Amino acid sequence: MNINNLKKIHFIGIGGIGVSAIAKLMIWQKKKVSGSDCQQSEITDELKKMGAQIFIGHQKENLEDNVDLVICTLAVPKDNPEIIKAEKLGVPIFTYPQALGFLTKEKFGIAVCGTHGKSTASSMLALILKKAGLDPTIVVGSKVADFNGNTVIGKSEYFVFEACEYKRAFLNYYPKIIILNNIELDHTDYFKNAEDYENAFEEFMKHLPENGTLICNGNDKVIQKLKIKNQNENSKFKILSFGSDKKNDLIVSDIQLKSGKTRFKIIFQEKNLGEFILKVPGIFNIYNALGAITAALLLEIKPEIIKKTLADFQGIWRRFELVGEINGAKIISDYAHHPTEVRATIEGAKNFYPDKRIIAVFQPHQRNRTKKLFNDFVKSFDQADMVILSEIFDVAGREEKKDNNVSSSDLVREIKKRLKEKTILFAKDLEETKKIILENARKDDIILVMGAGDIYKITNYDKH
Repeated sequence: MNINNLKKIHFIGIGGIGVSAIAKLMIWQKKKVSGSDCQQSEITDELKKMGAQIFIGHQKENLEDNVDLVICTLAVPKDNPEIIKAEKLGVPIFTYPQALGFLTKEKFGIAVCGTHGKSTASSMLALILKKAGLDPTIVVGSKVADFNGNTVIGKSEYFVFEACEYKRAFLNYYPKIIILNNIELDHTDYFKNAEDYENAFEEFMKHLPENGTLICNGNDKVIQKLKIKNQNENSKFKILSFGSDKKNDLIVSDIQLKSGKTRFKIIFQEKNLGEFILKVPGIFNIYNALGAITAALLLEIKPEIIKKTLADFQGIWRRFELVGEINGAKIISDYAHHPTEVRATIEGAKNFYPDKRIIAVFQPHQRNRTKKLFNDFVKSFDQADMVILSEIFDVAGREEKKDNNVSSSDLVREIKKRLKEKTILFAKDLEETKKIILENARKDDIILVMGAGDIYKITNYDKH
């Protein structure tokens, strides 16, 4: 199927960050776009302004009989009335990854994958390519101020996109370059175990062509043990690694984590490129930058352009995003939902604000993840001065009855045992979470609001 020849496309779950990106691409290609979602949002409002026909709620009447293609999220159940109608009409149904896969085949694809940091690393690289005049098409998993969204239509062959591993979605993609940040078990509702998870990444690496390049974190222990990494001499594609060890192609050194700025130096293939500066905190963001830097250097972009772009990089939506103040305390919103991300975000805040009290507010995302990574979550809050846990966010279509016996209150109980001298509080819902924050926040505090659910809604105190 050639998507370019289609005229009418309907999207199910059009308010999702990924599906909405494809919808925007189709609108820019002058196609008639319609779509449904379970709730109205800033994204659905934006798409409506762009010309899409938006339906709130899923029903068969939303789907016109003469639609050419249906594109849906991976989370849409088979009994969705619009899916059922499309099947009866014989309309082709693509998932978001399948649709993105078709689009990437037409371009020089640069895929950014890994458990952590995909959105930030892909945004960094996309901005570098834009500043270098390479005019890429861009699809990332978050809103970026410089793009005024999460999607950009470029005129060149370059296509920078985020490649998610959930349900092996990235196996639909065949890029020329893959950036692999890290590998750590996640999406436990789908992957059987760590081996199953790692095998998915290994399979994706094999999608690279003979003239392709794998750019990977040489310090990541799981990446180091991948079969495809150990068979470097037999690999058909090029492998470039980044990290602090001297064995890497790109070596980072002299890292300085100070209030307001992060500094580090780079040597690439024995050439000293000098100092780089980031405004976003944390070791994890340095490693996000290393993947982007390596790819940019591979594309022969001048180091001066890379340095300037990264120094100006303001971050992205809900990635250590400063969103306001309450009672004189700064409120920072972050998408962290894995134990490693939560711990790293708190550590980043400590480095950036060493003399401030850190209040960590967290809403666990999905009960299955909370159960399987429970002990790791308990250990994630050690550097916070105060912890507030809101009840777990249930993900529609991904929760099972067997997991209903876990609650954020269980985490609170165990964290209290670990951090006996600190205040650890449980909130049954967002309203109570907000109330507890208001009661405890004081001047000069740093309030980290973390989670991948709807916890971000409490960060706007003027509207909630």
